[in-house]
Order: sequence, then C-alpha cells, then structure tokens
Amino acid sequence: MQVLHLMGIEVRATISTAASEPSERGFFVYDDEEATYDAWSQPGQPRGFLSSQHVARLLRWVAHQPDAWKRAWQVEWSRGIGFLTLPPLIGGGAVVYFLLPFEPSILPLAAALLFVGVLAWLLRRRHVWHLACLAMLALLVGGALAKLETERKSTPILGSPIATEVTGRVALVELQESGRTRLTLDVLSTARPKLRYAPERVRVTARQVPDKLLPGEVVRGVVRLMPPSGPVRPGSYDFAFQSYFDGLGAIGFFLRNPVRAEGAPAASSSQSLAQRVERLRMTIADKIRAVIPGASGEIAAALIAGVRAGIPEAVNEDLRITGLAHVLSISGLHMALAAATIMGSMRVLFALFPGFSARYPVKKVSALVALAGTGFYLLLAGDQVAANRSFLMVAVMLTAILFDRAALSMRNLAIAALIILLITPHEVMGPSFQMSFAATAALIAGYAGWKQWRLNGKRHAPPTNRSPLSRLTRYVAVLVAGSVATSVLAGGATSIFGAYHFQRISPLTLVANLATTPIIGILIMPPAVMAVALMPFGLEAWPLMVMGLGLDLMLGIAHWLANRSPMDAVGIVPASTVILFTMALVLGCFTTTRMRLLALPFLVAGVLTFAMRQVPDLYISEDARLIGMPTADGQIAVNRTRPNAFTTQDWQRAASAMTLVKPVDDVPADNDPSGNFLCKDDVCTIKHPLGGSIVSLPEDGDVKAYCGNAAVIVIDDATANSSVCRGKRSKVLTKRDLAQNGSATITFDKKSGEAIIQHALRRPYRPWHDHRRFSREARGMAPYKRKPRDPIAKLPSRKQSTVDKRAAEAVSTSGSAPPSVLAP
Repeated sequence: MQVLHLMGIEVRATISTAASEPSERGFFVYDDEEATYDAWSQPGQPRGFLSSQHVARLLRWVAHQPDAWKRAWQVEWSRGIGFLTLPPLIGGGAVVYFLLPFEPSILPLAAALLFVGVLAWLLRRRHVWHLACLAMLALLVGGALAKLETERKSTPILGSPIATEVTGRVALVELQESGRTRLTLDVLSTARPKLRYAPERVRVTARQVPDKLLPGEVVRGVVRLMPPSGPVRPGSYDFAFQSYFDGLGAIGFFLRNPVRAEGAPAASSSQSLAQRVERLRMTIADKIRAVIPGASGEIAAALIAGVRAGIPEAVNEDLRITGLAHVLSISGLHMALAAATIMGSMRVLFALFPGFSARYPVKKVSALVALAGTGFYLLLAGDQVAANRSFLMVAVMLTAILFDRAALSMRNLAIAALIILLITPHEVMGPSFQMSFAATAALIAGYAGWKQWRLNGKRHAPPTNRSPLSRLTRYVAVLVAGSVATSVLAGGATSIFGAYHFQRISPLTLVANLATTPIIGILIMPPAVMAVALMPFGLEAWPLMVMGLGLDLMLGIAHWLANRSPMDAVGIVPASTVILFTMALVLGCFTTTRMRLLALPFLVAGVLTFAMRQVPDLYISEDARLIGMPTADGQIAVNRTRPNAFTTQDWQRAASAMTLVKPVDDVPADNDPSGNFLCKDDVCTIKHPLGGSIVSLPEDGDVKAYCGNAAVIVIDDATANSSVCRGKRSKVLTKRDLAQNGSATITFDKKSGEAIIQHALRRPYRPWHDHRRFSREARGMAPYKRKPRDPIAKLPSRKQSTVDKRAAEAVSTSGSAPPSVLAP
C-alpha cells in the first residue's frame, strides 16, 4: 500500500507486485467482490507531481471500470439479488395499478403478462434484455394481483348519508376512551327504510350497549350511516380506499342505544371462529385492565391482545411526538422478544433434564414451541400488517433453525414481503407495510455490513483476562452502541415514509428509543409473555404488575420528552421524493458491492425534489364548508369557528403551521393585519398576497356580486352553477364539484396570479370511489328535507272523519276554523 499526494489530497492505492505484467483481467488487483485499481505512482517519483504515467494509468483505470461494474454485478447476481428485488418490483406494480387514473380491464393485463412472458423466454440468451423482461413481468404480476384483490373484495359502499334501522351481528366490540363503545356489525337486514344496496359491514358507535355484549350476538337499533370520506387534501390518507379493502361499507352512530335481537340466523363456521377469537381477546384485555389501571393497562391490552381503542389520545400524541408509536403495534420487536422469551425458557427447562437434552435436539424442539407460541400471539394481535410481517419473519427464521439453515437474512424478509403481497397487495400503499419493511431491511443490511467490516478488518477477539468491571463496561458500551445503531438505521429508513404519510418527524426519537428499549426488553415484553402463559392458571397478576411498572416508566419518559420536543411538522412531501428515496433504499440495502454507489444519484435527486416542492396556497374540504389558507407568519386561517379537528390538523402539518386562526366578524378585511377570515352573514372573505381575495358563500349566496373581484369563490350549494363567472378571472367551486372530485388545493401562479386547482380524485372513478356517484351533492341535488307531517292526514280513517266533522262545525259556527285544527 502506497500513498500519493495528488493536488493536496492523500490517495491510497493497492500496487500490483508485477505492474509491468498485466493480469488476465488487466492492470487491476481483484478481491472477492470488486476490482481495485493498479499503482498510481512509481517509487522514487516526487509526491504531488502528476506525471504522464499517472495520467496513463488513470485513463486505463477509467477505461476498465465497465469490467469492474460487470464483476460487481456478477457477484450480486450470485448472492441472489434477483430474488431480493422481486418484492419491490411486484409492490411497485401494485402501486402503479392503484395510482392509475382509470380502472384497467383484466383482459389487457392478462395479454400483457402473456406477451412479456413469451418475450422473456425468447430473449433468455440475451442477459440484459432477459432481465429487463423479467422486471417488467414482475411489475405486471404486481398489477394483476392488485386487480384480482380489487375484484375479489367488491365491497358495497353506501352512496349517501341515511338513517335506518339496522339488525347486525357483532363482529368486534371496542371500548373507547370517551366511554362510548364502537361496534363492527355484519349487517343482516335494514328497515324503515329498507336499503336496496345495503353495506355488508358497518362500524358504528353507541353511548351504551347491552350488558356483557360479546362478538357473535345480534343487536338492533336506529343508526345514522355515512359513506367513508375521501382524502382531506390531494395525496393524503384515503378513508374510502382503506374501508373498501377492509370490507367496511359505512360508518356512523346509533341514534338510540341498541338492543339485543332474537331470531337471527346462525353464524357461519368462519364467523364462529372469528367470534371465539374476539371473545378471547376481550377476556384477556379485561383481565389486564383489572391488574393494570389507566393508560398503562390500555397499552398492555394493545401489546398482548391488539386492543387499541381505549388508549387516551394524549398518550398517543406523546408517543407519536417521541417516535415511540411503533410500541403500540405488535411489530418485529415484540414478536422477536416473544419468540426469544419462549425459546429461551424452553431451553432452560430442557437443561433441567440432561438425559432428554442429550438424546434429542432441544434447540429444534424449542424453536417449534416458539413457532406455536408466536402463532398464538399473532392470533391475539389481529389482522395487522406489522404483526403479519413480523410473524412471517419469525416463522421463516424458526423454520430455518429446524432445517439447520441461517436464521436471519434478507431472503427471509423478501419471503415475508412476497407472501403479504400475494395475499393483500393493497397493503403496499399503507404506512405500516412501508415502514416495517424499510426498517427491517435497513437493520439487516446495516448489521450485515458491520459484520463484513469486522471480517475484512480481521478484528481480533477481546482479551479474556479482562477484569469483571472491564467486562461489564464493555458489555454496556456494546449494548448502548447497538441501541444507537438500531435507532439510527430504523429511524433513518422509515423517516421519509413517516414524513410522507403524517407530515411529521420525531426529533427526539433517538433519545426516546435509547431510554425505553431496555425497559421494553426487560420489564415489558418478557412479563407479557409470562402473563399470557400463566393466565389459564390465574397466576397472571404478578407478571402484569411488573409489566405495568415498565409501562409507567416508558410513558413517563415519553411525556417528559414530548414536552421538550421541538416542532415536528415537515410539510408536504412529494410522491416523487418518496419514490426516489425508496429506490435508493432498495439499492443501498440489497446490494453488497460497489453497486451500492448507484443509490447516491437517487438519494440526491430525492433531496432536490423535496427542496423544490410546491406548497399549496389554499386548502378546501370536500364538503365545501371549510377553507384553510396558510399565512406568512406560520399560521393557517380557517373560515369556521368550530372546524373539523382531523382536517385542520392535517392541513397544519402539511403547511408546517403551528397555530390555527379562527375567523372574526368585527375587523375590516382591508385593514386586517393578522390574516383572519372576515365573516358576516355566513359570507367569509380573506385576501391572499398573490391571488386576491377568497370568498366562501352559503347556500343562498349571491355569486355574481363577487365575479371578477374574487380570485376563488367556494359555494356551499350543490345546485349552484359553477360557470356563472365564465369569462372572468374568478374560479368557482361548488359543493357539487367537490362532491364529485374530492377535496382541493389551490396554488396561485406567482406571475399571473391565476388560481391552479388540484382535486384529490379523478374520474372515471376507481372501485373504492364509485359510490360517490350516488350522493345527492354529486348529482346536483339539494339536501333532503323531510316534509312536515300533517296530523290530520296521519290519523286513522275513523278519527279522521271525526276531526273533519269538528272542523266543519267550527267553520259553520264561527266562519273560520281554529288554527289548532287546520294548522299542519
């Protein structure tokens, strides 16, 4: 190894022992993975001098780079890069399908699959073209799987809000923090009115439910049902999409408390099994709450039984701010700790029987018991992506132990991803799938790289004659370093997805995870596993008490850090940024040679697209009632005194606005320095520095009075004419426009001041938005109003004749009928 000072930069190069005699690969020295260039300098030449020999050798090095990249690709291919890239390609095909502006037919997809498959077979001898065809084939497979899942679901979704009497079988009972109970019902029948296109499953809340209501029972009650809403702004979370694939056709609330119903048909075998599981989860959650009160008990119920509805919102917010929200979902950490606890306990138990341990492979038996235990844990956790992914990873790892194979590898992660994509490809659009797989891939790649670095560096084992204090210090240092590396790797890999879906990051996530990881690994998860194991014997109290102590410590740390955390909103993250960062993550995690350098251009491009993002100047809700405008001082002004909290919080995070400014009614808009909406007689106005004024009109507002003067006019009326200001500068959005196309954002052109409108939805509708066609607002109809009831017309015929006779007598004697008789 020699050193060359080239223009003040120290460059190290590996010098071939026979530089004058090139090897069969050229003037390069190869190792196991990639090529390193030959000598830059000759002995005896002065440092800092760039001779012709240096230039010649540099040119030969550059000319030989294609061969080095080819060598690196061969190494990657031999290590299984083709199989590892299958999940990203199939998932990418599913993403393309879900983002298409139209619904593709299954026949063109099948034809494209057949054509690309035949083309890949014909080009099998041309490596590059063959790989390109295989990649395209994987993308098409992902799209076809997503299409098949969409057709398989075909969830009927309610088209318009309505009140009806519902008789349904209870599928899920959730106790909420507010004291209400949320029921998921499989609809059996509807009445008064009877719905012709009734949803199959609804989720409704009630103030009070029958005592000891259990899944499987049938209830009846009058409910107000509403279809799931669309995104609150373009690119945000789509409730209708998730409801479609969850099988939920409507949400709502009971107008009167439900009662038990009799004479319902028997449940199917699959429903009966699901009901037994739900009853078991409820029983376990009740036993946990009996020992651990308050928020800690609710989190313990979430960790063990997957019941999360009762967690206070303030606790949820503390965990989100500090980056500890992953603790609430049964993810890889919990599943791995459960498997390790079960397997370790079994091996300790077998160690008490030396004869059995000497005869049988106790490690494999312990792995088999751990596999069964984690399967039961998954059953309790419910249908969650993180739990499914974690179980599949742990199951593959434990199965590998049974067959004497490597337990933890990137291949296991790819198998778990493939299984989930084959069964539920729509999960690729959600934050749980993206963040859980990104974190796991980064951890596997990071620790594999560290292990390779140690092997290449020929690190020696530490001396064995260390003192006990030195050993303890080293152990603590390694533990802390491992926790820091885990937090940095997982947090860095998931931050972009969290920022895209939630428009927020956790500045103190590293500190929070370092402080709570030992608590979770020692005081929370092992006692949780022991409590479940001892629960059939009624001995779960003491491990639950230890678990409650650990949860109290964790929540105390989270609350303390949340109060000291700086602003966590990052604003809107463009989809192009997420795509580029994902490609960089895939290349950086799945490759092991110089191919990792290919991730750098995507990383740089992702940073540039984020820096060049365009933030909207105006947000409009899909019901045409709420408007939000970010102001120059980091606030967001709204036109309603009691706005929807979920919508405004999403807008605040998207606009990186800390404060919400309510409208006023006593300050002239022309002299308003604070940027408030000025509202008078339900007409609200505000001025924007670039686009003039924005006006919100009620149902009977005079639109023509504002044409030409206002830049944007939003009318809370589905019957209004959106072309009333045609030919003028004003852009008009009616309730019908927003009902058809979803919520909107408006960006003003900095030069012309013209308003550019972007809606959340596009037509023709995809299957999860097709129900929007049937709403009254989308059809341009006014809200439904009940006709006033006529007490005379509603009376029975005999009583009606008596009333008519009394009215006639009153008219004949006084010349006019009493108002009490004739008034409707």
